[in-house]
Amino acid sequence: MKPASTLEVWLRGTLPDVPALLQPVAHALLQAREEVEQMSTDFANEKLWERPFEMASVGFHLQHLTGVLDRLFTYAKGEMLNPSQLEWLANEGKPTLGQESFQQLFLLFSQQIDKAIAQLIATDEATLLEQRGVGRAQIPSTVLGLLFHAAEHTQRHVGQLLVTVTVVKG
Repeated sequence: MKPASTLEVWLRGTLPDVPALLQPVAHALLQAREEVEQMSTDFANEKLWERPFEMASVGFHLQHLTGVLDRLFTYAKGEMLNPSQLEWLANEGKPTLGQESFQQLFLLFSQQIDKAIAQLIATDEATLLEQRGVGRAQIPSTVLGLLFHAAEHTQRHVGQLLVTVTVVKG
């Protein structure tokens, strides 16, 4: 049998204090963090904003991963985005002060995952089917829908990031 640390996160068992119905969300986010951290090895920062085949850059994906988690978890709390979050959204895909390296962007993503896990721990399972509005239009969703989408969206972008990192590394 493999040591627990070499198994994917979801195979390592339940996470303490995370509600049972939100375990898959937490597992997906923690798996994403581990996979992105592995991609940082030997990444040349001058390639951070390259757009191979006019596709999104590595920098964009890292910023977007962080920003979307923040936004979706904000909506799950029943809140609207604040000016700082709107500014982050407007700057996704642009080189920004304090975001000049893969490591800096990974740290921001990792910190956002920590905030997300803390919010999952604080989420009462009884609220999961409560309606929540998304965006200015307040498109209807639920707490569970937003949290699940945050996890699957994160996984999707990690996959895109993996391909982009591979291409720009050559």
